[in-house]
Amino acid sequence: MKSSFSEIIKDSTPVLVDFHADWCGPCKVMAPILKEAKTSLGDAVKIIKIDVDKNEALATKYQVKGVPTLILFKNGEQLWRQSGVIQKDEIIKIIKTHS
Repeated sequence: MKSSFSEIIKDSTPVLVDFHADWCGPCKVMAPILKEAKTSLGDAVKIIKIDVDKNEALATKYQVKGVPTLILFKNGEQLWRQSGVIQKDEIIKIIKTHS
């Protein structure tokens, strides 16, 4: 069963949303970093990827002007956001801060 975006971000587990695009070079750099962060954090975080070209309404709703943009949600609330490439240790630190 496919959950809606609004249902997913209401989770009590932090949800890191990666707004990305297929044509974006920095997004390609970000993908393995997010995979490593997920491996390190396990079930402490959910990481989902949103293609801005296929989900323009969501990108507009969250005012995503550049990709990659990472937004951390918990219980439906936006806790943190940043655009650009972010290193794994920084991502882990941010997620642990908001867990």
